[in-house]
Amino acid sequence: MNKKALVSFAVLCTGILPLLAQSGSNSGLNPVESAVPFVTLAPDSRGGAMGDAGVATSPDINSMHWNPAKFAFLENEAGISASYTPWLRNLVGDIDLAYLTGYYRIDRQQVIAASLRYFSLGEIEFRDNQGQYILPVKPNEFAIDAAYSRQFGTKLSGAIAFRYINSNLSKGFAVNGVDTKAAQAFAADIAVYYVDDIKISDVDGKMAFGLNLSNIGNKVSYTSDQRKDFIPTNMKLGGALTLDLNSYNSMTFTADLNKFLVPTRPVYFPDSTDADGNKVVEYGKNPDVGVIQGIFQSFSDAPGIVGSNGKRSVLKEELHEITYSVGVEYWYRKQFALRGGFFYEDPTKGNRKFYTLGLGLKLNVFGIDFSYLVPTNSYSPLANTLRFTLSFDFDAFRKLKNT
Repeated sequence: MNKKALVSFAVLCTGILPLLAQSGSNSGLNPVESAVPFVTLAPDSRGGAMGDAGVATSPDINSMHWNPAKFAFLENEAGISASYTPWLRNLVGDIDLAYLTGYYRIDRQQVIAASLRYFSLGEIEFRDNQGQYILPVKPNEFAIDAAYSRQFGTKLSGAIAFRYINSNLSKGFAVNGVDTKAAQAFAADIAVYYVDDIKISDVDGKMAFGLNLSNIGNKVSYTSDQRKDFIPTNMKLGGALTLDLNSYNSMTFTADLNKFLVPTRPVYFPDSTDADGNKVVEYGKNPDVGVIQGIFQSFSDAPGIVGSNGKRSVLKEELHEITYSVGVEYWYRKQFALRGGFFYEDPTKGNRKFYTLGLGLKLNVFGIDFSYLVPTNSYSPLANTLRFTLSFDFDAFRKLKNT
């Protein structure tokens, strides 16, 4: 891949090029667009091995991304985890996602947690309009999270998380005479988690439900002009069923639904503008609104899919904006895990479809997890995505040290 193509690819990966599109399409392809999409990538191996599902699975150290309310149900006092993902290696050899997270229990009801997500786009050569080499740069993005989670009784917990996002793609260089800057955002997550014991025939188990409204924050801009773009505010809703088959074996079945809570790009009248020079919306709603209005508008603002009768169905397109994740996890003696899952996104909204596989091994102090992604399309840039996670249990370390 030549450097010019690499620059375009890097920009595309981080969501800038889609945001420059000014008009809708009658082709039916109309993905939901946002800046800084790296904050939506599954950072750890466990969730990544179950089809990117995790809002209602059993609590673990990496709950920050999926549902920070789960931290309150962790049994141990403290833990830390590190994850690494070589990203899109079928296309480029130096894009990486790194993730570090940890938690600390204040008391029986309260837990605090923090995480750092770092996304590197590798080294890119900047050139002028004549193609002359200027210098190499290393664009990067990162997010810092802090969360507070609390139990309300024995079955319910809630959490709020705060996030700082920094996306530095151009390193301050002017592009086509326009000064650029790092995009910055402050965002929050609001999450709840409910879990209860159940019994099916003679098998004990747990039923859990989770909801996470994530990345509720300000719009961002990479230039000094007035145009700003939404960050990927998202609603994640899911459930999980865990069955303790016997003293050695357990199974978990889980499913997540995800929907971006940002406006959908409308269809504009061709070659038509209003008195202020703005394009006139033909189908859908004006996406140039505030964050809160955009969240509520996102449930009904799609321009609609044209059916065989020639009519547009807004509801059908809104349903197409939901992605589906299903996963299964098997544990043997709570030490060895096998995982699998499937992720589905409608072809008109991005067409990501892939299977996932994974393994987990829990030792006295350390936990090691691995996941592998298999897309339904062999030409997908996501093909052969690997994730590695290493976790450390402070309680187990203390107990081992005292023996």
